Amino acid sequence: MPRSSLRVLIVDDEPLVRRGLRRMLHNCEGIEIAGEARNGREALARIDELGPDLVFLDVRMPELDGLAVLRALEVVGKVPGIIFVTAYDRYAVAAFEHHAIDYLLKPFDEERVRVAVDRARQRLEAREPAALAARMAELLDGLRPGAPERIAVKTGTRTVLLDPADIEWVEAADNYVRLHAGRQRHLLRGSLAAAADTLDEQRFVRIHRSAIVNLEHVAELRSRPSGDGVVRLRSGTELPLSRRYRDAFEKRLRAR
Repeated sequence: MPRSSLRVLIVDDEPLVRRGLRRMLHNCEGIEIAGEARNGREALARIDELGPDLVFLDVRMPELDGLAVLRALEVVGKVPGIIFVTAYDRYAVAAFEHHAIDYLLKPFDEERVRVAVDRARQRLEAREPAALAARMAELLDGLRPGAPERIAVKTGTRTVLLDPADIEWVEAADNYVRLHAGRQRHLLRGSLAAAADTLDEQRFVRIHRSAIVNLEHVAELRSRPSGDGVVRLRSGTELPLSRRYRDAFEKRLRAR
């Protein structure tokens, strides 16, 4: 395959991730960016329309996720090369190395993207993508039911592996989420909805449009006449509980 003929489709529901990938891929030799897709349904349409050689495919997306996209492609027998973009922790990453064309663990940098592109090019030239993608789907299916055992958080030049049990609450911060773990604060790129999908739903619950709380750190719930409330954590932090989420929150508290 000539280096100039590797056509790439970027699929991710986060605009910042798509923009960053596009910028990094522009600096990779022999890459033509065929287009972008914001979700799984758009991805299937773009793959059918554009016929890319390689797809950077987000694992977690609303409605139709990356796994469902891959399954749909397998049904029609039209599977391009796949590089998964994922927030899975280091335990899953070790397995990815043996099953996928490649993966990108968020957050990633330009050098990591360049390595992924070179590896994908070699696999595509060997005509391996469909078999590798099928094995990757099987792997993901086995991992999907559980929440990650560690969350990878980049801090300067270091990557910290954070135990979800240590997270007291999660806060929306523009195009990021802020993880509060004791005195530590960690920023992750993404939406609060995406964080909710990643975290253990038995432990974490939404209490406000801009906050998710770890039930294990809740000390007290105070009601207000308006129907809203205040959630106090064991650390002393007080968070607003909106009326919209109150019933579900109280039900989860009673179930513990």
